Amino acid sequence: MKLKRSGNAKRNVIAGVFSKAVTILLPFITQTVFIKMLGAEYNGLRGMFTSILQVLSLAELGFSSALVFSMYEPIANDDHEQICALLNLYKKLYKITGSIVFCAGLLVMPFLEKFIKGTYPSDINISIVYFIYLMNTVLSYWFFAYKVSLLNAFQRLDIISIVSLTAAAGTGILQIISLVCFRSFYIYLITLLLNTITNNLLTARFVDKMYPQYKCYGKVPAQTMASIKKKTMGLAMARVCGVTRNSFDNIFLSMFIGLAVTGIYNNYYHILMSVTGFMSIISSSLLAGVGNSIASETVQKNYEDMKKLDFIFMVISGWCSVCLVCLYQTFMELWLGKDYMFPSETAVLFSVYFYILCMGQIRAVYADGAGLWWENRYRIILEAVSNIILNYLFVQKWGVNGIILATAVSLFLFGFIGSAIVTFKYYFRQGTAVYFKSQFYYALVTAVNGMAVTGICGLFQGSIFKEFVVRVMICCTVSPLLFYLAYFKTEIYNQTKHWFAVRIKIRGR
Repeated sequence: MKLKRSGNAKRNVIAGVFSKAVTILLPFITQTVFIKMLGAEYNGLRGMFTSILQVLSLAELGFSSALVFSMYEPIANDDHEQICALLNLYKKLYKITGSIVFCAGLLVMPFLEKFIKGTYPSDINISIVYFIYLMNTVLSYWFFAYKVSLLNAFQRLDIISIVSLTAAAGTGILQIISLVCFRSFYIYLITLLLNTITNNLLTARFVDKMYPQYKCYGKVPAQTMASIKKKTMGLAMARVCGVTRNSFDNIFLSMFIGLAVTGIYNNYYHILMSVTGFMSIISSSLLAGVGNSIASETVQKNYEDMKKLDFIFMVISGWCSVCLVCLYQTFMELWLGKDYMFPSETAVLFSVYFYILCMGQIRAVYADGAGLWWENRYRIILEAVSNIILNYLFVQKWGVNGIILATAVSLFLFGFIGSAIVTFKYYFRQGTAVYFKSQFYYALVTAVNGMAVTGICGLFQGSIFKEFVVRVMICCTVSPLLFYLAYFKTEIYNQTKHWFAVRIKIRGR
C-alpha cells in the first residue's frame, strides 16, 4: 500500500495546528491560574518531578519508534500478519516498561529532598505528590498505549490530534476549576491521571474502529526482531540524549539554585516549547510519509525533496525566532509581571536555543525515516555527556544562562553538525558542504532580520500593552518582508515555488 503522503501530511498539519492551538492555549491558561493560585515554588516542583520521571521513562528505550519504523515495509506490502505480530510485540513491551518505571520510581522516592536546594511548600507531602506523578507516567504505558503505533505508521496523526484535543480540553477545564475553587495541588494532580486514561481509551476506540483487521497475535520473525533490537539500541541512546537535553536542565536548576528560579525558568521554557510544538507538527506530520517515500522512491528524489522542505521549515523557524527575540520580555511582563522575569539576555539565549532546535529538523526526519538510529549512536553519546558536563560547569558559573548555553552548545555541535554528517554519509551518500552552506546562510539571514526588527521595535515606547501590540505588528509585517527580500532571487526559493506550483496543478486535475 503506497500511502497518500501529500494528502496525509496536509490533513495532519491542519488537524495538528488546530489541536496544538487549543492544547497550548488551555495549558497556558491553566499555568497562569496555577502560578497565581499556588506560586512559583509549586511550578518548580512540578517541573522537577516531571523531569525525574522523564529520566525513569528511559526504560522505554525508544522501541516504539523502532517498531513503527518496522511497520512501514509491511504496510507498503499489505502484510497483515507481520503488522499484527509487531503490534503484539509492542503490547508486551509496553507492559514490561510500565512495570520497570513503577519499580524504579519507588526506589527514587526516599531521596526526593536531595533534588531540592532550600525549602519547598510546607503544606504538601512531596512523597504523595511524586507518587501521583509516577502513577500518571505508569498508566500512560499500561492503558492501550501500544495502539497509537498504528496511527503513526499509517500517517493518521490527525486522529491523534483530535483525541489529544478532546482529552486536553476536558482536563484543562477541570484543572482550572480545581485551582480556582479549591486551590488544591492534589486535586490538580488527579486530573492528570484522568487525562492520561481518557486519552488512551479514546485512542484505542478509534484504532479498533479504523483498523479492526489488526489484532495482537503472532510472532515477529527472527530477522525482523534482530533489526528492531539494533535500532532500539540506537534509539535508546537518542532517548538518553533527549533526557539530558531537557530533564536534566530542571534537575540541575533545582539542585543548585532552587525551586523558585526553576519555576520561572519553566515559564520561559513553556513559551519556547509551545512554539516548538507548532514546528514539530510539520516534522511529525511528514515522518510516516517520508518513511514510505524512502521505501518506494530514489535517494536522489528524497534529497531534492528534503532541500525544499528544509528551506520552507527554516524560513518559518527563522521568523519564529525573530518573534521570540522581539516579544519574549514584553509578553512575560504582560503575562506574569516583572517579578517572574529574567534579564533580556536570557530571553535572547532562549530564542537562539529555539533556532538551534529547529536547525536540521527536516533532515532529521529523513534520518528517522531511514532508521539511522544505530549509526547515530556515537554522536548521541557525545551530545548527552557534553550536555551533562556543561550543565554542571555552566550552572555554577552563569546560573540560568549557563544551563541554556550548555544545552545550546552541545545541541549545535553534536545534535546538528554530528547528525548531519551521519545522515549524509549513510543515507544521502554525499558531502555535507552544500547543506552546511545553506544552513549558515539561513542562520545569517535570520540573525540580520532579528537585529533589524529588534532595532525597529526599540523605536516605539509606551504602555506595556501598546508596546506588545506594536511589536507584534512589526514582527508580522517587517520581518516577513525582510525574509522575502533575502530569498526571492535565490535558486532554492524558485525551485520551491515551482515545486509547489506543480503539486497544486496536479491536485487541481
